[in-house]
Amino acid sequence: MNRNPAPLAYVALGSNLGDSLANVQRAMEWLGALSARPLVRSTLWRTTPVDCPPGSPDFVNAVVALSPRRGETPETLLAKLHAVEQEFGRQPKQVLNEPRPLDLDLIAWGDKRRRSKALTLPHPRAHERKFVLQPLAEIAPDLVLPGQTQTVFQLLAGMASGQVLLAAR
Repeated sequence: MNRNPAPLAYVALGSNLGDSLANVQRAMEWLGALSARPLVRSTLWRTTPVDCPPGSPDFVNAVVALSPRRGETPETLLAKLHAVEQEFGRQPKQVLNEPRPLDLDLIAWGDKRRRSKALTLPHPRAHERKFVLQPLAEIAPDLVLPGQTQTVFQLLAGMASGQVLLAAR
């Protein structure tokens, strides 16, 4: 019997186009179907846009931890995340960080590291983003992202960000 469970994959969800709250909730259901065990879900957070075009609406953000199925790789999971985004109406980018009905980012997969044109693990800016760290700290406060020396909770506590996060209702 394997006493070392497979590493968890952490996925950040965001939406700021359409019914963002419903989009993120529905996307969590889709992600649940990709997980070998029940998802671990953060609270949904309403957040102010960061590095987005002027006038961009607020986001609804969350993070989930899923248990990859046997044979899944970070690359195959990323392809599935992109397919889910397309199901929600995501179009190819016209403008950097433009409003979108659904954005799914693979933040980390255990201690795996990747650096390719398609995928960088851990996500290269996750440790700098309050809208990722706040929900991630709810479900994995003691997680140390590969390449970091502090836990997610410590990174969040040390963050000087003017970004506003409120629990979404």
